[in-house]
Amino acid sequence: MTEQECEHVVAVDAVTVGEHACAECVKTGSRWVHLRTCQTCKVTHCCDSSPNRHATAHWKAAGHPVVASAEPGERWLWCYAHELGVGY
Repeated sequence: MTEQECEHVVAVDAVTVGEHACAECVKTGSRWVHLRTCQTCKVTHCCDSSPNRHATAHWKAAGHPVVASAEPGERWLWCYAHELGVGY
């Protein structure tokens, strides 16, 4: 599947990268490895390399399919629905 075939990635008008902290880990005092910002609600969560995997949990609970890397110097999107990563 290409970026043009993924309606979720194409629907992202402007990429938003949130603050450099996982919203859920901050609440519980947990640590994270890398961060991803939801392109639907703009909240930042931790990646699957992190102990709590909040970004994937958010996708499963809220159904928001696209995240952007919130890591400095990284410019890519990931669509959970299509398991597709693309640069921007």
